[in-house]
Amino acid sequence: MTIGNELRNAVRGRVLVAGDEGFEQAGRPWNLAVEQPVRAVVEAEDADDVAAVVGYARLAGLAVAAQPSGHGASGSADGVILLRTGRLGDLEVRPAERVARVGAGVQWGQVLAAAGPHGLTGLAGSSPVVSVTGYTLGGGLSWFGRRHGFAADSVRAFEVVDAEGRRARVSAGSDPELFWALRGGGGDFALVTAVEFELYPAPRLYGGRVMWPAERAAEVLEAFREITADAPEELSVWFDLLSFPPLPFLPDLLRGKALVAVDATFLGEGGEGQDLLRRLDKIGGAVMDSRGVLPVAELGGICAEPTDPSPGMGHTELLTGLDDAVAQVLLSRPIDPLLSVQIRHLGGALARSAEGGGACGHLTEPYLLHTLGIPATAEVTAALGARQSEIDAALAPHVSGRRPHTFLSPGDSAATAFPGDVLARLREIKRARDPHGVFRSNYSVLG
Repeated sequence: MTIGNELRNAVRGRVLVAGDEGFEQAGRPWNLAVEQPVRAVVEAEDADDVAAVVGYARLAGLAVAAQPSGHGASGSADGVILLRTGRLGDLEVRPAERVARVGAGVQWGQVLAAAGPHGLTGLAGSSPVVSVTGYTLGGGLSWFGRRHGFAADSVRAFEVVDAEGRRARVSAGSDPELFWALRGGGGDFALVTAVEFELYPAPRLYGGRVMWPAERAAEVLEAFREITADAPEELSVWFDLLSFPPLPFLPDLLRGKALVAVDATFLGEGGEGQDLLRRLDKIGGAVMDSRGVLPVAELGGICAEPTDPSPGMGHTELLTGLDDAVAQVLLSRPIDPLLSVQIRHLGGALARSAEGGGACGHLTEPYLLHTLGIPATAEVTAALGARQSEIDAALAPHVSGRRPHTFLSPGDSAATAFPGDVLARLREIKRARDPHGVFRSNYSVLG
């Protein structure tokens, strides 16, 4: 009997293997630049399907990689059973407890839409279509991280399938070692089918994007440095250098333009948010200003990130400072062929060790730098790599060498996400909980 037939006998969800119509499409990750030659794709209907696939893989000597929609794929899924958990869509908000429970397929935009009417929010990032589970397993760097820390540290419990195919609920009380590892250590240790996590008050939210021609970049960066020098933890501000290709589907405002932008959120009254960002008003020539009081559900629209799969080539570093030397590197010439050079202000709760926190730890670096391009052709890919390497070399004295797990990119190692003692502990847990290598995460702690 073939693997396809064996899996179809084991699960209720759809199973696709090579030769089946739709197999190649079903196996593609979100980042279309990443190759993912999987052996089979299973679209799980429920947690029982997940357990059945894991049990089958263990007996067959195969590995399983879980991806609700394919975000964060690293290219390490060769020959695995790709388990799509997007149909695990349970979503429950318990406002009185300030808690949400979501299935592995639930996206952040869905959570915010459900929690917002209650004056609550989860610790969501910039994209509304990223799954809560994958984001949280990698730590989860939120718009509200400066106030509330990593999303992983707000988890109360995970529902998992272990390497033997058994279902369990994991919490600080039931299994403290596995609970610690799952909070920011990645998906190496168990397959998560649902997450229960804390929600936070957000009765008022102010934010949006201001955009200027790229000629204003030096003024905007200086304002960004001034604002972030003493920003309250409720305020998060990001700086973006942008260079859009002349693609016909882009709006006239962006098509073929070099721009600079500031994105911001403030957990508080609109008037106070306006005052905190008033320095931006001194910069003339803005071509767009979307700042205002926002429903929590519109958080994902601030950066206007793509909501459909697309190719991308990203790279992240943590900056130890943002002095004139760093500014000179970033502003000395246009960012082409890159699409974006983004700096996120960190600090606040992200810089503090959370009591009883998970493997995500904390970040002492004050800023995160992320560069991104679209690898449309082999020639463009090479040019993007060269430009990113050029920036890396120039900034070498100003970066720590660590990268947050949630920002790892193809070619990165999980070893760069953790201090040595944390990595050693994660590896010990991986070997103990998954001795036969049933789980193949995007960025394995075993390298």
